[in-house]
Amino acid sequence: MNAPDPALAAGKPHSLVEDVYAFAIGCAFVTLGLVWLKSAGLVTGGMAGIALLLSYLLPLPAGLLFTLLNLPFFWLARRSMGNGFMVRTVLANLAITGLALLAPLAFRLEDVNGLFAALFGGTIIGMGILALARHHAGVGGLGIVALALQRRRGWNAGRTSLIGDAIILAASLPVLAPTQFLLSVASAAAISGVLIAWHRPGRYTGY
Repeated sequence: MNAPDPALAAGKPHSLVEDVYAFAIGCAFVTLGLVWLKSAGLVTGGMAGIALLLSYLLPLPAGLLFTLLNLPFFWLARRSMGNGFMVRTVLANLAITGLALLAPLAFRLEDVNGLFAALFGGTIIGMGILALARHHAGVGGLGIVALALQRRRGWNAGRTSLIGDAIILAASLPVLAPTQFLLSVASAAAISGVLIAWHRPGRYTGY
């Protein structure tokens, strides 16, 4: 068995360059996942799922709805996780919104396979959330609640998110066709699977 990295064991903080790089990757992954799911007409768990669901009902882009829905949770981020976490979370949300608004200018997805969109989109959203969480930031909403409960009570962030996801997906039943609903469940499971596997107490969290 390999010896643990002494820098991680000592809790060595990330450098500014490492934080910026992780933010760029995390925000890009979350945005790309949203675009893939939107192109297939799917939803998912968390605030991303609520934003996607509302984007099918309102004439507003999912990226903008994502940040608007997260506004009330920024106060919770400050209270439960500190000023630094709140500032980073706000910046991450603004970056995701900006990237989502610019995405149509960079590429256009057509004829997307629903199963691929669900699994690929969900997985990279999960990896994006993981990258941001390891650098002391969240994507807002239920993610903040899950991270706060993990930090304070040791609850697994993935499992906590899964409960919220079930409620959000249930709310999408009147809007989605049966096939779209099942694929949306798969996308939410892909997100939670990443967090359950790699973001749990006792493992590297970056702070």
